[in-house]
Amino acid sequence: MFKKILIANRGEIALRVMRTAKKLGIATVAVYSDADRDALHVREADEAVHIGPAPSSQSYIVIDNILEAIRRTGADAVHPGYGFLSENAAFAAALEREGIAFIGPPVGAIEAMGDKITSKKIAAEAGVNTVPGHMGLIEDADEAVAIAAAIGYPVMIKASAGGGGKGMRIAWNDAEAREGFRASKNEAKSSFGDDRIFIEKFVTQPRHIEIQVLGDRHGNTLYLGERECSIQRRNQKVVEEAPSPFLDAATRRAMGEQAVALAKAVGYHSAGTVEFIVDGERNFYFLEMNTRLQVEHPVTELVTGIDLVEQMIRVAAGEPLAFGQDDVRLDGWAIESRLYAEDPYRNFLPSIGRLTRYRPPAEGPQPDGTAVRNDTGVYEGGEISMYYDPMVAKLCTWAPDRLAAIEAMAKALDDFEVEGIGHNLPFLSAVMGHARFRAGHLTTAFIAEEFPDGFRGVVPGEDDALRLTAIAAFVHRTVQERAAHISGTIGNHRRVVGREWVASFGGNDYPVTLESLPDGIHARFDGGRTLTIAGDWTPGRRHAVFLVGGTRIGAKVDLSGSAIRLRWRGMDATVRVRSPRVAALARLMPERQPPDTSKLLLCPMPGVVTAVFVSEGETVEAGQPLAAVEAMKMENMMKAERSGTVKRIAVRPGQSLAVDETILEFE
Repeated sequence: MFKKILIANRGEIALRVMRTAKKLGIATVAVYSDADRDALHVREADEAVHIGPAPSSQSYIVIDNILEAIRRTGADAVHPGYGFLSENAAFAAALEREGIAFIGPPVGAIEAMGDKITSKKIAAEAGVNTVPGHMGLIEDADEAVAIAAAIGYPVMIKASAGGGGKGMRIAWNDAEAREGFRASKNEAKSSFGDDRIFIEKFVTQPRHIEIQVLGDRHGNTLYLGERECSIQRRNQKVVEEAPSPFLDAATRRAMGEQAVALAKAVGYHSAGTVEFIVDGERNFYFLEMNTRLQVEHPVTELVTGIDLVEQMIRVAAGEPLAFGQDDVRLDGWAIESRLYAEDPYRNFLPSIGRLTRYRPPAEGPQPDGTAVRNDTGVYEGGEISMYYDPMVAKLCTWAPDRLAAIEAMAKALDDFEVEGIGHNLPFLSAVMGHARFRAGHLTTAFIAEEFPDGFRGVVPGEDDALRLTAIAAFVHRTVQERAAHISGTIGNHRRVVGREWVASFGGNDYPVTLESLPDGIHARFDGGRTLTIAGDWTPGRRHAVFLVGGTRIGAKVDLSGSAIRLRWRGMDATVRVRSPRVAALARLMPERQPPDTSKLLLCPMPGVVTAVFVSEGETVEAGQPLAAVEAMKMENMMKAERSGTVKRIAVRPGQSLAVDETILEFE
């Protein structure tokens, strides 16, 4: 077994590898850039080596820097995590020349699976289902119709040089294939100057389902079930689960056996993932093979009980697998939600800054028989940098069945406190509560179809609106009782807290009468609806658990004057609780209007200006590029919404900007 492992990565995956290494009694070495000097993975490692400036191109993916860190520390093995150098064949080869074990697959497998054309050819030769198609030159519409009919409708007609949806048509019959060929060819020529067209099978109701494979150096290869990864945004996975709610046992076995066949065809050992696209009839087709540990590996670990990182280490050390295919059992259900530093209310743009509050839910077995796991690489008070991936944590839950795992996840998200940055916790909560998700009717278009206009928060229904107003009334009553207690008794009179209140929320007023109970309050609303509320909230607490009419609600609570902000299950409610007289007067107050920013181009996210494409005095047209800002590997191109004249340029390339800083001003 190895004595010391260097982890050529950062953040939560570095800590994840360290956890298993320490369990095995292996010393660990962290590497870090300037931006990660105070990072958690640096603190937790036995040794740490500085490898360069903040940009990953000058630190984490510089092979010579990693090799020098290995020499300095005497590490005898390297785990690459995922991303960075994890699928870099040159890095694996460099380690091999140095006599350092690479905790991953052989160089040849990385090279073969890293090329899309080569990998599909190998997959086809290994008997793996691939998307039927014709990649050769198509001369005319008649040939296009013949090819489409041979493949089987529906088909996708695509421009060879396509992009952005241009030169692309779906055909469901011969007539549409003929017309689609002509239209795609003309559009491709005008858009790209290249009218070459190819045709492939169009997969309807596509799901992204992947198979986890594991192999040793002794010829043993097996599969560990599947992961459903269909909840994606811009091809970025957001929620994953194991097993898939769609596969039956026969399909699971067929996919697993084909994944193993592909792994054996390239002499694969270590952990790897074979990704498939699956249609509505459970036909599946090879997409690609990831020759590394996947981000979503924890859900497989939770349902199989197998530590994948441990198996990778043991395989790299030359040990045979200690179990066979018949020993693999899928127990229960696991869900993973990726917590990203991105603002769902601003089209999921990256967010950076200091984590002023970071309180994950309690991990481990829960009283209700479920379990919670949180893989993270940050801490309260730490900085979220603009230089790396925006993922903050991977929250996972396990339960005996899918609906219980979803409810456990919803509860864990309720109890997860993050402040100081924009984050997608409300969106994740919204997904968990979505009827279509809970029913398991998933495709890769789920987010685009269910949130076509972006995320605006969950609008409470009538029952939830009453629950939130009841909680606000409870909080208000608690504050008033505390104030009365502090003010004490003057003469023979003690301040009395009123019973009649009006809770205003979402443009509606909810008159409510409150009565004290030994362990809470009783709220009676107009119309006769009543709720009993109890909870552990006290002034100063930012999170509390309430029992409202028998429903457990773990809510974030913020006070600002008379306003009580409550966040729960993707809802963000600001409730004002006033006396009936004050509420009546408040209705007469004019609403404050937001400032007019129609003549300003504001920065949508914190980042660095990479380019300004216009000059002062220039007249621009709608759709014309104005400026670009980059953060967290993402460049955001800002374009003119309408025609106008640039009056002032307020920034320069290379300048760092905060959210809503002015970039341009128009006349």
